[in-house]
Amino acid sequence: MKVQVLINANAHVGPETIDRALIGASMRTNPRNSTLEFTRTPSNGGRSKEESSNNSSTEKENVIYRLHPTLESRRLIFQLGSASPALAVQAATLVAPYVTGIDLNSGCPKPFSTSGGMGAALLSTPDLLCDILSSLVKEVGNKFEIGISVKIRLLSTPEETRALVERLVTTGITGLTIHCRTRSMRKGERAIREQLKMIGEICREAGVACLVNGDVDDRDHGIQLAEEFAVDGAMIATAAETNPSIFRAKADGGKADWKEVCAEYMRVAMEVENRWGNTKFLLAQMMPGKEQGRRGLSQAKNYEHVCRILELDEQMIEKGRALDELLGMTNRETKSTQKAQQQQKMGAAEKGQGKRSKAKVKEKEKQMKRPAEQEEKSTAEIADKVVAEDIKEDDRQAKRQKVDDQVRRSRSRSRTPGHSVEYVAEVRQEPAQSAVTA
Repeated sequence: MKVQVLINANAHVGPETIDRALIGASMRTNPRNSTLEFTRTPSNGGRSKEESSNNSSTEKENVIYRLHPTLESRRLIFQLGSASPALAVQAATLVAPYVTGIDLNSGCPKPFSTSGGMGAALLSTPDLLCDILSSLVKEVGNKFEIGISVKIRLLSTPEETRALVERLVTTGITGLTIHCRTRSMRKGERAIREQLKMIGEICREAGVACLVNGDVDDRDHGIQLAEEFAVDGAMIATAAETNPSIFRAKADGGKADWKEVCAEYMRVAMEVENRWGNTKFLLAQMMPGKEQGRRGLSQAKNYEHVCRILELDEQMIEKGRALDELLGMTNRETKSTQKAQQQQKMGAAEKGQGKRSKAKVKEKEKQMKRPAEQEEKSTAEIADKVVAEDIKEDDRQAKRQKVDDQVRRSRSRSRTPGHSVEYVAEVRQEPAQSAVTA
């Protein structure tokens, strides 16, 4: 249940719910607040059938859709996501007794919707779109006496938009909302309203209510646009999430302060036991970005934390604490917090492992370097020895050659044998000794 405090809003269109999600769900009445809840057990998440059956008694059911019969039933429109006439009828039949209308979403451009042929993808399959609407009118709208409506976007050209709208109004629908943007446009781009009068005229001739959507600021602005373009009303989405009190006319007080809105929203959210993730998301839309408590909101883990951040009274804080205990969120950490902590741990582990790995690599390099240095040193020493020996040998050979040259010269000059023999004996004595001592 997407809780919104809609002040003076004529109708409340709930969040898109996919047909298959609702089909097979069980309906129960919450005894604590009288809300109707459509629930189903989660998938086994990859576990074996035996494990799933063993845990089936303790598994907590997920709430697919929740509504309050007293507070919103007579002005709640169920928004359906579907790409099948049969599935659309099957899902709508389950909720039809408790709402005032069924709206087929044919304008959502987001992949989660278009990937299944739903949302804005239906604009490319007009035959299927018309078949779904005709089936809903015949088998749900007429049977339960509720309105069937559709929300679309502009097509590429005014001619294509006209052709589609002319077909849609013949299906028996009671309302058509035109989001004044094309499928490829996003909410940051300015809405295109040049085709609005044309669409309003087609709807009016067929007796179908036409609502304008896209860049509608508040109730007074919506009424102004309806009068200017001759349509029946306006649908507000983004601005309503920022501050739901925009549905209150300026003459009646206009938009309320964000603190007042957040306090009222928290009161209703806790009363109906709204899904925690949805509550936190919408509070983030309502709280101004520069507010000091916004950072605390992003780290809030449960209702009690938010009540304290918003500085609500002790009674609200106690209600938040009781709801947290009921929902098992007393010491709960949000998914984002768990993910951040897990990433931090992994980062620290990787950092430490990285340091250790670098140290190991350096040590290994040193170990590999040491033998290389030793080997290099040994090689250098050996080379030095070899060079020294070569030098000595060269010196010896040079001396021998010198002696031999001296002997030959002496023999050629000497005339007395004695002198010659004595001289030879004297000069030959040195090389012989050198050879021995070497």
